[in-house]
Amino acid sequence: MTRVEFYVNVSDKLRKVAELSEEIISRGRRIMVFMPDAETSSTLERLLWTHPQTGFLPHCRSDDPLALVTPLIVDWRTEPLVHDDVLVNLRNEHPPFFSRFQRLIEIVGTEEADKAEARNRYRFYRDRGYEIKSINVLETEAHE
Repeated sequence: MTRVEFYVNVSDKLRKVAELSEEIISRGRRIMVFMPDAETSSTLERLLWTHPQTGFLPHCRSDDPLALVTPLIVDWRTEPLVHDDVLVNLRNEHPPFFSRFQRLIEIVGTEEADKAEARNRYRFYRDRGYEIKSINVLETEAHE
């Protein structure tokens, strides 16, 4: 069953995705970031070219010829899905294919509208029996 995690109170969602991607890739895992649209995908891709500061995170879109060997996929489209490891959702609704992945990460901002949408997704997963872990980024950052 898919492991579901919510990162809440994230002030910069794209930067958090870059940080999590770096961590996940360093462990030899693969990640797909499910974006709301092409424009936001391009914005994240530009960020990934400078993160970390001493390099970049190799990434592409799911229809790229190198997608099968690239550890980080950034896309707003649902097909093709090139792996089933870690999925990060940046959409307001749950990804229709999330259960195909081993792990799902939901990123929730600080705005009330974003939190309301996240509560709907939380209930959706909970009502289907998924165990959910929540990480409050504000509390985590305060302890560092």
